[in-house]
Formats: sequence, structure tokens, C-alpha cells
Amino acid sequence: MTGVSHDDVEPITDRVHDNSWSANLEKPRHADDRDLVVAQAIDAVEHTAPGNHVNLVTHGNHGHPSAFLFPALRDAFDASVEWEYVEQCGCGGHVTRVHV
Repeated sequence: MTGVSHDDVEPITDRVHDNSWSANLEKPRHADDRDLVVAQAIDAVEHTAPGNHVNLVTHGNHGHPSAFLFPALRDAFDASVEWEYVEQCGCGGHVTRVHV
């Protein structure tokens, strides 16, 4: 793992999405940085307009999102969003759909 600050990493998005969209959290920089995956997943949800969903595509190195992402979503949003596990990608990543 490098000593790069999360502030030095390009944000997952810079606008509010008034449509359903996907956030790619399985790039090489996400492979060894679970904290970055969680931070950018929360940011993606915060940048999704109500009535839409965001697919959070997480790196396979971190395992099933129920082990690390679901608790973080619960802590960040309580009951204001709902999520569901969609599938494991052929590349080993996982897709979680978050309804805002």
C-alpha cells in the first residue's frame, strides 16, 4: 500500500446524479485500500438524487460487501437508503445496488 492520501485520489464523482448510475470502485487504487472503497461508496450514495440508485462495484480483494460495506452504509445512512447485493462480477468484484 502506498502513502497516498485519500485527498490525492480522484473523486468517484463531482456531481449529483439525477439518474441511476454505477460507481467503479474496483480500479487498481482500490485493490489494497478498503477505507478508500468505503469512503468513495458513501460519497457515491451522497451524490445520488432521491428516487434513483447507484451500483457500487467493489474490488474483489475485499471479499463480499456484507463484511465491510453494508455496516458502513448502515452507520452512514441509517434507514434513509436501502441496499441489495446484486451479483459477483466475472472479474471477482461485487455489485451492491443502493436505492436512495
